[in-house]
Amino acid sequence: MTHLTTHVLDATTGTPASGVTVTLALLDGATIEEATTDADGRLSLGPDRLDDGDYALTFGTGAYFRANDVLSFHPVVTVAFTVDGDAHLHVPLLLSPFAYSTYRGS
Repeated sequence: MTHLTTHVLDATTGTPASGVTVTLALLDGATIEEATTDADGRLSLGPDRLDDGDYALTFGTGAYFRANDVLSFHPVVTVAFTVDGDAHLHVPLLLSPFAYSTYRGS
């Protein structure tokens, strides 16, 4: 069982990406929760604990950049990951209009 957080940073401005819609779902597509990053680009998603299994976070990157009048390549970024008994998972996203990077944070 795990608790999930994310942090989205806009690499083009060097600031947190606030207002990004993020959807947590089972990898088979069943949505668990959808929410929006706060002013610091942070968000906690899902229940206090996630069961072991495969999940996906989908970030609404295209809408975020359109709202900021920036042309971008990726309409969404989907990060698939596996929960395997971890107490906490942090999945950050470093974002620019034409690229992104993610990793397992702490």
